[in-house]
Amino acid sequence: MTTEIRVLDAEDDLIAAAKVFRTAMVGIPPLPDLAPGQITTLLEPGRTVGAFVAGQLTGTADAVTSTLTLPGGAVVNHAAVTHVGVLPSFTRKGIATALVHHQLRDFAQRGEIVASLRASEATIYGRYGYGVASSAQTVEVQTARAAFRPDVPAGGPVRLLDAAAAWEILPRVYDANRSSRAGTIGRPPVWWRGVRLRTESTPGASYIAVHGEPGSETGFARYRPIDTQAWFVSDQRTIVVEDFFAPTIDACVGLLRFLFELDLIHRVTFWMLPLDNPLPWLLVDRRAMRATAVHDETWLRVVDAHAALGARRYVGNGAVTVAVNDPLLQSNSATFIVTGDGVETSKRAAQLNVGIEGLGAVLLGGATWRNLAVAGLAHAEDPAALAVADQLFAVPEAPYAGTFF
Repeated sequence: MTTEIRVLDAEDDLIAAAKVFRTAMVGIPPLPDLAPGQITTLLEPGRTVGAFVAGQLTGTADAVTSTLTLPGGAVVNHAAVTHVGVLPSFTRKGIATALVHHQLRDFAQRGEIVASLRASEATIYGRYGYGVASSAQTVEVQTARAAFRPDVPAGGPVRLLDAAAAWEILPRVYDANRSSRAGTIGRPPVWWRGVRLRTESTPGASYIAVHGEPGSETGFARYRPIDTQAWFVSDQRTIVVEDFFAPTIDACVGLLRFLFELDLIHRVTFWMLPLDNPLPWLLVDRRAMRATAVHDETWLRVVDAHAALGARRYVGNGAVTVAVNDPLLQSNSATFIVTGDGVETSKRAAQLNVGIEGLGAVLLGGATWRNLAVAGLAHAEDPAALAVADQLFAVPEAPYAGTFF
């Protein structure tokens, strides 16, 4: 079977690709009715690819040009990979592999340092060099018990946004207050247009609360009620916070107070919060909050190992020599000396050997070298080198993106 991979630009091809993806995912609603030309505003030109077998579109993948923050605050070019799917009748025939390999070569040609995705299955992307670099947790809060400690600050003013104005304000707020936390990614216009379409095409009410004075907002929360069939008589009224952007303590506390004090609401569920979020420490009764799930979030693929290692910052005065192996992008296969001052290539014998999947996992500080070694994703010639590497790669905050795509 011969598979042809080509870039899709025509509107009909893009619509066909969207339908292929939804069929592959099984549980995603059908493509909503789109105005003529609308789909081209939801996908970045030149970044949607299709796999054809005997002229039939059998698989697709696309990406969005973005940026990603590394430990220390450096922001590097990043490809946000999404919409990877193969028709059920063509799976396990190498089509996904052909799509992903095509993407990786394209990313390298574009000068993108890293790529990341959100995985529908946890057993697929490691084979292509993606490693789990950050996790997020789903949190449920009982509002009747969610009293704040006396010394927790009040936070700033919070107001609801009119839906018509919100989609102009939110991108400005996000860009102006972008977090320095490792794993943060840029949200380009095409991403915002997609979120707006999904929000407006989803039945039921939705709301957007923004923190700060008009013109100088510093955070926001997008939320909606769920299970509203018996809303007026229910004792389990719940809102789901789909997007909680609160990069400062003031924004975090102000938005939390607003959400927990909403009339009628018994529970607030946050879809995604960082693993080290401060919420349990803010509450008198920390058991008012419970984590209901922990999910792998960022699957990171290092596209340019030298640039990625060189851009992030390190901790302490140690030094370790790391050999990276990347069978798909051979230019990444090299040996690096990592010190508190930075990174350079080396001809020395390696103290640590790691595949590109393992490098993606540790790059943001979300995994430890010791755990990689236990899992067989890294190998140490001297076990003492693991402790040195873990000190060098340590981060003050758990990596987190908080952005689904």
